[in-house]
Amino acid sequence: MTTTLRPTEPLQRAADGTRSRRYQVCVNSRPVGAIHLGTSPSFGDSVARILDLRIEEPDRRRGRGTVAALAAEEVARGWGCRQIETIVPAGAEAGLRLTEALGYVLRNRGMEKKLGDTPPELPVGSSGRPMTEAEFDAWQAYEFEHYARTWIERGVPEAEAYAKARRDHDQLLPQGAATENMLFSVLEQEGTRVGTLWVALREEKAFVFDVEADADHRGRGHGRALMLLAEIQATAAGRRVLGLNVFAGNTPAERLYESMGYETTQYALYKPLV
Repeated sequence: MTTTLRPTEPLQRAADGTRSRRYQVCVNSRPVGAIHLGTSPSFGDSVARILDLRIEEPDRRRGRGTVAALAAEEVARGWGCRQIETIVPAGAEAGLRLTEALGYVLRNRGMEKKLGDTPPELPVGSSGRPMTEAEFDAWQAYEFEHYARTWIERGVPEAEAYAKARRDHDQLLPQGAATENMLFSVLEQEGTRVGTLWVALREEKAFVFDVEADADHRGRGHGRALMLLAEIQATAAGRRVLGLNVFAGNTPAERLYESMGYETTQYALYKPLV
């Protein structure tokens, strides 16, 4: 039997410059599913994305999804892409098994925690305050470099990683520290600065974009205190869900979030196209 992809629409171009196309997955010309392939809004045309892949129930567990994903990789190569990525929702074990079998590597995962009406308390001696303008400028320069290096370490070419960092910062912080619904905080312990926190307030939830204990104060529980501060801020703003992203390999952070009740919502995986 031959599994092929049959386009069901012309190649699409979105306002942000990304392209995409939908295909039927066919076995001997018989439709058995669908796949939606696009390019990344973050990295541009060099990175493809499997936006959706579905095989109809009667044809599942026969390798149709595997062959369709491999065919999508060939389409992506034809587009000039050097990497392909996808998002797998938590609980989709079949999707995780498929991507891992095809050589995809976990890059990061999204996590969330439902918050109650009563905010937690900070440890004794800990307190949070807004960043000063000078602190924000220094933090932003450091965070920009750190963010770009994090992507480089995970297979993104240096130029594209720095371009993504600039694009993300410009989009998220058009007014810098004064950007609406963005909270930039310093955590202090007995009056000494020990860490920084960036929380975004979205319509229905809050999101931790950056949390970091200062290098000289790590391993003393300040990471947990920073996350408690994030929960306090989210609750005070009327948000009852707090989300975050954690990169694969950051084991201390993963353990911290899990111990505080955060649950994985999705996995982001990628694969080089060689």
